[in-house]
Amino acid sequence: MGLSDRTAPKVAVLLGGVSAEREVSLSTGRECAAALRGEGFEVIEVDAGPDLAMRLAEISPDVVFNALHGRWGEDGCVQGLLEWMQIPYSHSGVLASALAMDKEKSKAAFRAHGLPVAESRLANKSDIRSRHIIPPPYVVKPYDEGSSVGVYLVHEAANGPPMVDDALPEVLMVEAFIPGRELTVSVMGTGPDDPGPLCVTEILTDGWYDYDAKYNPGGSRHVCPAELPNEITDACMEYALTAHKALGCRGVSRTDFRWDDSKGLSGLILLETNTQPGMTPTSLTPEHAQACGYDFGKLCRWIVEDASCNR
Repeated sequence: MGLSDRTAPKVAVLLGGVSAEREVSLSTGRECAAALRGEGFEVIEVDAGPDLAMRLAEISPDVVFNALHGRWGEDGCVQGLLEWMQIPYSHSGVLASALAMDKEKSKAAFRAHGLPVAESRLANKSDIRSRHIIPPPYVVKPYDEGSSVGVYLVHEAANGPPMVDDALPEVLMVEAFIPGRELTVSVMGTGPDDPGPLCVTEILTDGWYDYDAKYNPGGSRHVCPAELPNEITDACMEYALTAHKALGCRGVSRTDFRWDDSKGLSGLILLETNTQPGMTPTSLTPEHAQACGYDFGKLCRWIVEDASCNR
């Protein structure tokens, strides 16, 4: 990474921001900042706003730890700013971030690498409200947001199409609902000395794995490592690594799956890859790292030491 020789390298932790996922980012950033201080880094928390470039120029950090979520923070925008300023930064670069954030384009990359994904298409809100774009059950969601923001589940017995909120973007993704068990895998780098794919977690909820289930204590239960047939565990690990490489990810990523256990391996479907996985107290990636011998501080240190430009 090329940190300076000072005893305590200066790390600017970007958090908050202005996306719909601001609260998640604040939680992630504060947790990571505290962990990095515990690892001996000099840490400055920066709530990312329109003056971000000026703030970073004033702070002059050795490295930026990107704890932003959602638009502007994980879609290539802030990554481009950091490349322009030539400040080493964590996680994925401009192209991989933009590609992963666009669920339709990332699916095209996954298909090109032979990965199994759900049927989907983009449609205007007016069409979604007027008719079933694909046969139910299906999910309607923004194709460029994360954390289950603005997601509608249309059941098979639904009386009609969903009346999606006016506040949502004009074009949305309509995706076939994939039944089955929620599985996820984190990847820490792809180099010869990197941990690579860590382990598989199964997420257990009493209902839809929505925003509250993801981020509220008790909203979901995790089984880590998941109790699965070896074939499915191995496939999840392989698919997650392939997805990470297909998008050109760097640092840490997390890939989510659904598995219909009545269909064996053919029932395993890749849902999406997240280039900025959450690092809150209820998040999955710290849990994966812990299971593989990386406590939270060590995980955050690894992310900082992996940082660079030209990602």
